[in-house]
Amino acid sequence: AHAQNLKDSGCQVIVAEAVGSEGWKAAQDNGFEVANAAEVAKAADIIIMLAPDNLQPRIYQQSIEKELAHGKTLMFAHGFNIHYSQIVPSPNIDVSMIAPKGPGHILRRLYVEGSGVPALVAIYQDASGKARDIALAYAKGIGCARAGVLETTFAEETETDLFGEQTVLCGGVSSLVKAGFETLVEAGYQPEIAYFECFHELKLIVDLMYQGGLKYMRYSISDTAEYGDYSRGPRIIDDLVKEEMEQILTEIQDGSFAREWILENQA
Repeated sequence: AHAQNLKDSGCQVIVAEAVGSEGWKAAQDNGFEVANAAEVAKAADIIIMLAPDNLQPRIYQQSIEKELAHGKTLMFAHGFNIHYSQIVPSPNIDVSMIAPKGPGHILRRLYVEGSGVPALVAIYQDASGKARDIALAYAKGIGCARAGVLETTFAEETETDLFGEQTVLCGGVSSLVKAGFETLVEAGYQPEIAYFECFHELKLIVDLMYQGGLKYMRYSISDTAEYGDYSRGPRIIDDLVKEEMEQILTEIQDGSFAREWILENQA
């Protein structure tokens, strides 16, 4: 999505892929110039790391680090490897981040529709004195500036992103849905009905929250549902849950989760 949006914005884009890989062929089929990572790092002024977090350190060390001459920009879409020192760049380059707040297919679709996904921008190193301008230009190129760009730091983006994923967006919601579904099925209700009540309708509620916030969601649902929200919700997400959230945040802040994830990938 980044490459397609940049290309449509008039930027010269070279896609880095392993020679002969499916990604190489797909990039060629979409009209991109393709090369290996070392060749791209040598030729490009701006190198954006979009590989999975666990693969980035090896790619950087093997193919990119030695090609980063003074004045180049190393850019990220997530701060994990910089924040947890898995990648330690030379001080003579710019290091920045543009983190779109949405997945790639949404980034592309909204760009084509003439809008964009909001993004976060952060500057870690500003060797050129122009790192912020370059990062904002990149945000404009992928369409994020149409929606808005909020300034942050690598630390704040990384820690809040991990926390949101683990406690709410992925870990929290999936565990909540699973527990609700299992409770109904174990009580003898049809799995299909449990699915509708605990999973299918979740999107309808989240869409209301997305459209107008919690107040709008509560205005839009039935009075019975709203009363159940106020009276039963705090019994599910109680002080013990918040204490566990605080512990998870501590594990993110002190690097415990990062070490666990890194070791998991080395196993």
